[in-house]
Amino acid sequence: MTRTKAGRKPGKLLVIAAPSGTGKTSLVRALLASEPGLRLSISHTTRKMRPTEQQGREYHFVSVAEFERLQRAGEFLEHARVFDNLYGTSRAFVGEQLKAGHDVVLEIDWQGARQVRRALPQCVSIFILPPTRQALAERLAGRGTDSPQVIARRLADAVGDMSHYREFDYVVVNDDFTRAVEDLRSIVAGRGKRLRSDRPQIAALVKELLAP
Repeated sequence: MTRTKAGRKPGKLLVIAAPSGTGKTSLVRALLASEPGLRLSISHTTRKMRPTEQQGREYHFVSVAEFERLQRAGEFLEHARVFDNLYGTSRAFVGEQLKAGHDVVLEIDWQGARQVRRALPQCVSIFILPPTRQALAERLAGRGTDSPQVIARRLADAVGDMSHYREFDYVVVNDDFTRAVEDLRSIVAGRGKRLRSDRPQIAALVKELLAP
């Protein structure tokens, strides 16, 4: 078993991705609240801060110029463009936390998750799905922060995102919130075999979600 210089076992990297509107952020918050030992990696983004957000809490909000400077300097473990905005994960923060023996959660999109898996193939990747297409549409509309045009675009993009679920180790369906949080906790604890992405019921669910 590889260990850090201090003799600690290296931390585990948990990559959690989902289409917009599946409740990913709420699930991650609940997971962190129930597992105090987890560390959340705060992404950098160029999108505008929402009224309910704070600098450094939900994201590190930066200008496009600053983001591109960090990107050129190789500061990001992964980066991607999502809905015309740029997002990136600090390579230094993740590396330092893992080296110190802390488990780290990355809340990112499937594009970023693919980059992380290439860089750190030992990571544990989790994809979150909605229970139905209707539930996804209702959650997107229920935010109250986006125009009908933006909601329609997010729903269309979410359909494309869901087709990538097989790239992940595990899939959690956010039908019942409490159960979904417990499923995440099971994966963190290494007891997630029943939640593998290749289980037959997930293929059937995705077929329904992707149906025109």
